[in-house]
Amino acid sequence: MTEAIAFSGLGLSAQRLAAVETLGWTEPTPIQAQAIPSLLAGRDLVGIARTGTGKTGAFMLPALDAIEPGGGLQVLVLCPTRELARQVADDTKAFAIGSDVRCAIVHGGVAYGPQTDALARGDEVIVATPGRLIDLQKRGTAKLKGVRTLILDEADRMLDMGFRPQIEDVVRGLGRRPQTLMFSATMPNAVHDLALRMTRDPVWTEVTPSGTKAQGITEIAYSVRPEKKPDLLAHLLEQPEWQQVLVFTRTKVGADMLQTRLRTAGVSCDVIHSNRQMHERTRAVERFTKGAVRVLVATDIAQRGLDIEGISHVVNYDVPMDPDDYVHRIGRTGRAGATGEAITFVAAADLGAFRALEYELGRKLERIHHPDFDFAGSAVREGGDPPSRKRRHKGGSGSKAGVTLAPEELAALLSHDEPGDAA
Repeated sequence: MTEAIAFSGLGLSAQRLAAVETLGWTEPTPIQAQAIPSLLAGRDLVGIARTGTGKTGAFMLPALDAIEPGGGLQVLVLCPTRELARQVADDTKAFAIGSDVRCAIVHGGVAYGPQTDALARGDEVIVATPGRLIDLQKRGTAKLKGVRTLILDEADRMLDMGFRPQIEDVVRGLGRRPQTLMFSATMPNAVHDLALRMTRDPVWTEVTPSGTKAQGITEIAYSVRPEKKPDLLAHLLEQPEWQQVLVFTRTKVGADMLQTRLRTAGVSCDVIHSNRQMHERTRAVERFTKGAVRVLVATDIAQRGLDIEGISHVVNYDVPMDPDDYVHRIGRTGRAGATGEAITFVAAADLGAFRALEYELGRKLERIHHPDFDFAGSAVREGGDPPSRKRRHKGGSGSKAGVTLAPEELAALLSHDEPGDAA
């Protein structure tokens, strides 16, 4: 049995160790144990680990130790979404407690003033989304020549959102080649190619295979008629253990519509997507975190960056088209050793995508067929699992309020209108 490694054995400064102790961390996660010594030695690194395994600590603790206070901007972190940027910045401030290191956030949807002020005064750490950072570069207010450490967090998501040209523009504006770190839960070919282009002799660290879920997550799929999805969700929410629930929809229209339906059913609910103003998104996340609302409905902008303790259930209201998206979504629950449930609603039209998802994941998801919501010709009879695996739902029939979608609403719900969050 391998002896546990202590933070004190990784080479971190006394200041960082004190911050870690304040946070109540007793020992490093595998990605932290493997990455931190290499980063302190100045190596470039490509790190792969599922969500909720401490990637931010893995890159930011050693990055902070390399900073010269008062030396201006030295660490630049690029994130795909505003929510993730805010989470990374909050973590950075916790890691930097007791020091003079300053950290600022640069992203769209808010006023330019505080961001240009932070760049002008030379805050040592900037956490940014590519869109707003490029905007400030073009305005001449983002001078990046002093950056010594460049970190790409969730690089695959940034490429999925079409940020590769912006990333390359940022790199060209750095002047000298910095120490470069790339972290993500998955590493598709496009990210592998980018890593080879941007890094020099990197350390490749993979602590969990791409697509791996946390051990504490139970995965279940419900067979459901499309028009019965709101009813099924309202019915499941009647169970007392469904305390803090994150629901993913495919579209912004679908998210707004579902929020309305749930509120009609008496469920406290809020929504976030890229059409919402930043202050609305921030307030929704804060209310959800504090328990003021029980359900947060979101599009894929929330599948990374929401590090909220206590999420009991994640619901894929629509089957994710990409296995990586599925992994990131369900990774919002079962974090830091906790347990949680991931529920996926599967309509008849989703069977092909669902089987493809299971194939890519390399595992079968348990399927439940509730008579009040199931569609005729279930997944079992259509070539899914054999009948012996079929399990009936043990809850009662019926649902809270009559939550039903009209045909035109259903068409809007199933449409694909969600662009990448342009930050």
